[in-house]
Amino acid sequence: MVFTLSGIRLPSVPLVYESSGSSFHGDRRNANVSFLLRKHSFPRKILAGKSSDSPSSTVAASEKVLVSGSQSDGPSSSTDQLESSDTVSEEPQVLHDVDSLKMEEDGDIEEENVVIEPPSGYNEVDGEQNSVSSPFVSEDGKAKGVETSIPLDETRNIKDVARKRSIPPPGTGQRIYEIDPLLRGYREHLDYRYGHYKKMREAIDKYEGGLEVFSRGYEKFGFTRSATGITYREWAPGAKSASLIGDFNNWNPNADILTRNEFGVWEIFLPNNADGSPPIPHGSRVKIRMETPSGIKDSIPAWIKFSVQAPGEIPYNGIYYDPPEEEKYIFQHPQPKRPKSLRIYESHVGMSSTEPIINTYANFRDDVLPRIKRLGYNAVQIMAIQEHSYYASFGYHVTNFFAPSSRFGTPDDLKSLIDRAHELDLLVLMDIVHSHASNNTLDGLNMFDGTDSHYFHSGSRGYHWMWDSRLFNYGHWEVMRFLLSNARWWLDEYKFDGFRFDGVTSMMYTHHGLQVAFTGNYNEYFGLATDVDAVVYLMLVNDLIHGLFPEAVTIGEDVSGMPTFCIPVEDGGVGFNYRLHMAIADKWIELLEKRDEDWRMGDIVHTLTNRRWLEKCVAYAESHDQALVGDKTIAFWLMDKDMYDFMALDRPSTPLIDRGIALHKMIRLITMGLGGEGYLNFMGNEFGHPEWIDFPRGEQHLPNGQVVPGNNNSYDKCRRRFDLGDANYLRYSGMQEFDQAMQHLEETYGFMTSEHQYISRKDEGDRIIIFERGDLVFVFNFHWTNSYSDYRVGCLKPGKYTIVLDSDDQLFGGFNRLNHNAEYFTSEGWYDDRPRSFLLYAPCRTAVVYAVAKDELKPPVDG
Repeated sequence: MVFTLSGIRLPSVPLVYESSGSSFHGDRRNANVSFLLRKHSFPRKILAGKSSDSPSSTVAASEKVLVSGSQSDGPSSSTDQLESSDTVSEEPQVLHDVDSLKMEEDGDIEEENVVIEPPSGYNEVDGEQNSVSSPFVSEDGKAKGVETSIPLDETRNIKDVARKRSIPPPGTGQRIYEIDPLLRGYREHLDYRYGHYKKMREAIDKYEGGLEVFSRGYEKFGFTRSATGITYREWAPGAKSASLIGDFNNWNPNADILTRNEFGVWEIFLPNNADGSPPIPHGSRVKIRMETPSGIKDSIPAWIKFSVQAPGEIPYNGIYYDPPEEEKYIFQHPQPKRPKSLRIYESHVGMSSTEPIINTYANFRDDVLPRIKRLGYNAVQIMAIQEHSYYASFGYHVTNFFAPSSRFGTPDDLKSLIDRAHELDLLVLMDIVHSHASNNTLDGLNMFDGTDSHYFHSGSRGYHWMWDSRLFNYGHWEVMRFLLSNARWWLDEYKFDGFRFDGVTSMMYTHHGLQVAFTGNYNEYFGLATDVDAVVYLMLVNDLIHGLFPEAVTIGEDVSGMPTFCIPVEDGGVGFNYRLHMAIADKWIELLEKRDEDWRMGDIVHTLTNRRWLEKCVAYAESHDQALVGDKTIAFWLMDKDMYDFMALDRPSTPLIDRGIALHKMIRLITMGLGGEGYLNFMGNEFGHPEWIDFPRGEQHLPNGQVVPGNNNSYDKCRRRFDLGDANYLRYSGMQEFDQAMQHLEETYGFMTSEHQYISRKDEGDRIIIFERGDLVFVFNFHWTNSYSDYRVGCLKPGKYTIVLDSDDQLFGGFNRLNHNAEYFTSEGWYDDRPRSFLLYAPCRTAVVYAVAKDELKPPVDG
């Protein structure tokens, strides 16, 4: 598919080019984790190399611009002073008393008397313009000792622009010590952290009018349209001069020169044409040309709302996206309420077609969303939304943070997709990347103004050696504005219902979780390795999201098991709703490398239930990570090459296939049954997708001379064969039917969020696991040959039990060994610490769920 904007031909299948960046492994192996935690050092994605910036176009950072204040007794408004990179302090953070809180300012040495880094952002004030009662603002409205990026007389009255929504003030931050008394031994660190957070809230309230106003940076920066013209603003303190270039002025660098204020913000106003039309037509290519300390550089505006790759070109072009009112998508359907339990279908728009192509938002809307609804999921998590110039990064090397990926269609196409999901009562979660940014200099944020300390830490602290990407300086005012506004943008403009925050462990620790074995010792979480600025940013973004969008969901990808991660910010926590229970997937891979005889029931149960009190988890048996080339899905671990020859129902099965199908279902159900308060599945894995994911790529030539083979730019492994799961003549369909039944069972009984959970049996000899969750009794027989007649099962509730889900059902590819019309009556008397029990037949390699027969309980309804 090719679509057009104002004469620009935008390919939905862009040119795949050879990366000059280092190879990207996706290797997630690591040492032991004992507290809920992944055993891998830290997740990363496949081949996340950067795009091919040529050596001649790469900007080298020779100087660092101080944008956070000088080394003096008070805050400074100067942004012109230069500092060589070798003066940057990379010392570990040192904890201070809360009353003498000091921030690390862009790598500078902490100073006495500096309470908070002064904002370099605009100051919207109450009342008339320039009527400010503040020691930081003089009578003429200019800042004294505080960086205000936009002059006060250019701002709007806060009363005119503030939404009716508001963000509650900080709480006491003390409840975490009641929830987890072990935290009292780390009170100095945690109180320092909360004090730091409160000071940031106070500073934002004082200088910006609050988080609500601060998080609308996109209304000031980038391109903003008014009745009289277009204003463009960019924060680039390292630039010496700047001009706006593009199709609208024939790329003439002398036509539209920007002016710089004393705080590093460049600005230009372009009046409407004589006929009243906008000075920049919708769909025009635009860039900012800057003279930087490292030379002349053309960059895509940092706040660009759309970016595309033209045919035959490697770097992307920024697009001025402002369609006529009649062409703008108008949302028709309200956003759904947050469900009590989340059942998430993790997906990637581009690879969601059955054909070897890059799929579109429109096709995903029409073809995939109804499938997700039918399967029984209530949320879709979409990856790779933020624009990324390298497709094989899986969307994790973001170049343009405010722009939806143009590979799949236009911004309005994405809005249409989200609106359709809402019509289907599906939440839409975005996989958001605030943990790092692409290393690209031509179409990303790296070296944007010619310095390496613009949005990022300078030097080695600002570079992630494993991911080949840049790391944000979360303590900088303008970085906070950029990222907080980015989260707000996707919720406000596109009506996303929440986020899965990628790579949070990398943010929270200066070692980024690399080559670190988290054991659950609290010293690992609260010490010099903790990046307090980053943790405070996460607290602020959760404050923002939950304050303005109470129904929104935030999920954090944390490997470490940071305590308080899912406790509300007001109570002293980081504020996420859920943590990804990443240890579970690792445990299954570990077990699948062993013989059945070496599986331990207690080990499985411990991993599934090992989570912190009052901190919700999203459990999964496998996600996209396990489906990447170089790794294996659970289905492939179980059945390997037999999947290619013995999945047709008209052909005899094999012992490997029988075992694989049986365990595939059991693994998923026990993960959902015990693993958390939410569940996630990557698209296609529900039916045991037979292929791995391999993005189209050419050979990579590394600096050391090594050549990484490509796949001839093939899309064959970068798609999802949904047709296999739908084919009733293939065994894949049985696994898909089981996954659907599993989702509908949870919808009916709500067992994932029930407060009642009791594990009554972990029998290593019988290989039996029995537990209660909500009103259900789950019986798992992991034995490879032994089936048990008249097996006694303890239970809580008296009455008649019936089967509500049976993995051995013929519909699910089983052997139909149970009578679903059978009734199981309880008898009184303690058994396995339960007050009553009943007898049943437990066939080998089966998972069966029983419920007390109740007329008011409705059977699962196919969506």
